[in-house]
Amino acid sequence: MTVRIEKDGYVWTVIHSRPEARNGMDPQSAADLHDAFVEFENDPSAHAAVLWGEGGAFCAGWDLKHAATLTDPEKRKADLESLSFPEDGGAPGRGALGPTRLELSKPVIAAVEGPAVAGGMELAMWCDIRVMAETAYFGVYCRRWGITLMDGGTVRLPRLVGQGKALEIAMTGRKVPSDECYQIGLCEKIATEGQARTVAEAMAHEITRFPQEAVRADRAAIIATRGMPVREALEYEWTNGLEAIANEGAAGAARFSAGAGRHGDFENI
Repeated sequence: MTVRIEKDGYVWTVIHSRPEARNGMDPQSAADLHDAFVEFENDPSAHAAVLWGEGGAFCAGWDLKHAATLTDPEKRKADLESLSFPEDGGAPGRGALGPTRLELSKPVIAAVEGPAVAGGMELAMWCDIRVMAETAYFGVYCRRWGITLMDGGTVRLPRLVGQGKALEIAMTGRKVPSDECYQIGLCEKIATEGQARTVAEAMAHEITRFPQEAVRADRAAIIATRGMPVREALEYEWTNGLEAIANEGAAGAARFSAGAGRHGDFENI
């Protein structure tokens, strides 16, 4: 197995380990990674996940040695049809990089060391938050080989950095270092080399300290209301959050009234 899960309380770290291929994604690894995140979503004891590539590379993208076998028309047809979206409009299966079509209800943080390029960049953008080591980098390196972004890259990149910058990054295929990623909104935190996993796990543990129904309601509203008209978005935010207020918010307000969390204290909650 090239994918394993390490659990620490409410936090799961999902590890992809094909260091001999710089964690390039082959079909079996993609299937295993997809299944790991389905398991995470369905387990009520799991509240946040970290995705990390073992061996100094987050993911070098789709395994091009596998892609090269698709010059055979029959193999290409069978391989790509297995990844196609269902014609009946049902839930999509896995992407070439694994979980990139899943729409989870819980947060996932990418811990990026080394390259996260081509499909690896798409995999990182699927995550909610990206923690990059100072020596890590993104890039649409598949530009060189005539391979398109097919795991959400053309959808998520402009949502993160804007259309113009997304076009420039995608069409040139250039290396995008971590400091630039932070400046343009392509990552949310920079860590020292070798510490991306540690920093991402610390952030995940911080998130899991809070009442989770409210965390997930706000996360869902931020994602779902993108592009909605303002009134429709406000209505979604309101109705989506009501149940969390009833189940958690009233009790939380009572704790505050009793003396907890005064003056912005995030420890005594």
